[in-house]
Amino acid sequence: MRRSVFLLALAYLSGSVLYANIFGNIFGVREKFAQSADRNPGVSNAYKYGGFWCGTLTLIFELAKGALPVYLAVHMASGIRGWMMPLILIAPVVGHILPVFYEFHGGKGIAVSFGVLLGLYPYLHPAIVFAAVFIFLSVCVRISPHYYRTLAAYALTAVLMPLTGVRGWVWFSFLLMTALVCARMLLSREEKSRPEVKLLWMR
Repeated sequence: MRRSVFLLALAYLSGSVLYANIFGNIFGVREKFAQSADRNPGVSNAYKYGGFWCGTLTLIFELAKGALPVYLAVHMASGIRGWMMPLILIAPVVGHILPVFYEFHGGKGIAVSFGVLLGLYPYLHPAIVFAAVFIFLSVCVRISPHYYRTLAAYALTAVLMPLTGVRGWVWFSFLLMTALVCARMLLSREEKSRPEVKLLWMR
């Protein structure tokens, strides 16, 4: 039980580190995040305002902060039972959305969601499904702006996971992540334009 609680706390605290803010400070662009349309301390704004290196470093560390605690938990799973594993999987996302280090004002949790799924390595089936859905909605059926594409990607992935044989407890964890991320986005004060859907052959 102690091991489970330690890993749960580690996963939450790891998620609570907002690397967009850290690298935004290093590259001198953090104040611009608050001026963006979504005011989000995330990978997209790190690329938009900080350039390639700021965005890439933010992406790597955001993925890692979700992957590493989950990887540790998966490979120590013999001592983790019941609800603890799904809680550990969603903890980095909770940390990113409600970070204790930033007075519980965080980001959307998209990159860290990918990181959590990558932390299941060598079981990468869920991460592949999630990535494939995002690519499909970006290339074949393009939903814009990105706000609606993200909501659709989480919802569609949640539907497809059990149909593609993803393990039940991983699917349940992703359902919880979907609820958290979508609630965070829907409750945001971001100005939302009308959604557009374009098929590949309509461009």
